[in-house]
Amino acid sequence: MSTTEFQVTGMTCGHCEMSVREEVQKLAGVDGIDVSAQTGRLVVTSAAPVDVDAVIAAVDEAGYRAVTA
Repeated sequence: MSTTEFQVTGMTCGHCEMSVREEVQKLAGVDGIDVSAQTGRLVVTSAAPVDVDAVIAAVDEAGYRAVTA
């Protein structure tokens, strides 16, 4: 298993978390998503290393900004 952590800015509530989760789970190979508006942390678990640029683009699609942590 591969785990990649991101720092997400702009999230303030559970709805924000849900928006990020919905976009990231669309990506191929993503097995698990842990996202927290309180900490701004997004952890993506996958069998193989995830495409970092694709995750950042998915978070952007949800309306937030992400960088690798």
